[in-house]
Amino acid sequence: MIIGMVLASVDLESDGSAVPMSLLKKSLLDFLIPGGVIFLAALGFLRPHGLPQWVQGPVHAFPLIVLVFGLFFGWYLSSSRLILSLIVLVMVDRSLILSSPADPESSGYVMFAVAALLVPLNLMAVSIIKEETMATWRGLLWLAPTLIQPLFVWWLIQPEQAGIARSLQQPLVPGMRGSWTAIPQLTLLAYAGAVLLIGTRFILRNNPLDSGMFWAVIASFVAFQGYHHGWSPTGFFSTAGLILFVTLVQASHQQIYRDDLTGVPGKLAYDEAVAGLGKKYVLAVVGIDQLKQYGNQHGKPVSEQVLCLVAPKILAAAGAGKVYRLAGEELTVLFPRKAATETLVDLGAIRKVVEETALYLRGRDLVREGTGTKSKDQALTVTVSIGLAEAGGAKSSLDLVTKSAYRALYEAKGEGGNRVKRAAISADVPKAAPAGTGHIVAYSEYEQ
Repeated sequence: MIIGMVLASVDLESDGSAVPMSLLKKSLLDFLIPGGVIFLAALGFLRPHGLPQWVQGPVHAFPLIVLVFGLFFGWYLSSSRLILSLIVLVMVDRSLILSSPADPESSGYVMFAVAALLVPLNLMAVSIIKEETMATWRGLLWLAPTLIQPLFVWWLIQPEQAGIARSLQQPLVPGMRGSWTAIPQLTLLAYAGAVLLIGTRFILRNNPLDSGMFWAVIASFVAFQGYHHGWSPTGFFSTAGLILFVTLVQASHQQIYRDDLTGVPGKLAYDEAVAGLGKKYVLAVVGIDQLKQYGNQHGKPVSEQVLCLVAPKILAAAGAGKVYRLAGEELTVLFPRKAATETLVDLGAIRKVVEETALYLRGRDLVREGTGTKSKDQALTVTVSIGLAEAGGAKSSLDLVTKSAYRALYEAKGEGGNRVKRAAISADVPKAAPAGTGHIVAYSEYEQ
């Protein structure tokens, strides 16, 4: 269901315009990797029978390894989400030792039913709380109700609370209780709500923490469902913890290497890339022609939204180029081991895809893509100017290539914008190139 929602959301925007296939593939990969891959691997390795002897040792040590590494890195990365999730999963796993889904009238089944209900509710809550270190008062505020839950379960299994316990097990739709599961319908509804909420958050934000939480919810459901069929739930609770741990590391990596505003690789990723560039490469600087104008007219939030909407399109159209945002309003594109003539097709594609992008301003500060549907919606034209410079000669240091690319960018903007222009690696000021909106300036027209 969620995979279908991802396909629909990235294939068509709200106005029905198609999204590049590369964005579709990226969204699907972000959704399936690493959480989906880990979950599928767990289905194979955690089978109750038939595992090879060499697998059994690591499988038995798997829960302890996940718990130790998860708690350590949760503390090290100041992730209250991971710590709280691991605490919930450990408490539920230990509670199942005392429970039994076989007899619906027993206190063991009540413990099983309540534990199964609390897991999706807890994971939903953890997915929406703000990330805090556990040393803060907010972190402790979330920890307190988590630790109180075992007392709630103990109170609920007392004979005096049998009425409340039975109400949690009552079918919401009479006649639909089947032999395929021992999980009460109320818990099934909670799991469905968790899948829908967390899946929707991933679609809207494309955050690895959301995709990880989604697969953790699925793994925890399989833990309860497999328990009904004789599978050990501990392995799947540990799988849920491993998924959350790996996606936290992935998200932390993205925060370090990616620009917070646009999501494209940032300064640190650029520094690592240029360290191995070699002597032959092309550097291009892409600037949105109208960005400063929109910032002056409508304010910084509007210009930032325009940049956020345009940046993924540049990233998708860059072809062999690697896109980075270092600072300010421009994006830098590197083409390792390329000549300038080999990059013109990709840079022309960037210019064209941005020119064809339709943005509109609704109200005072809401920018959306598509066609305005209200009379007061204001169309926002967006085009880009691109300056490029090629390294290769003895004089072509990175600093000189970068300055030359910026000089070409400013000249392209001064000539009306919406063009690609090449700079010569020279201290001399180049001749002005012929004007013409949308025109890619040829090397022969630019060279002195």
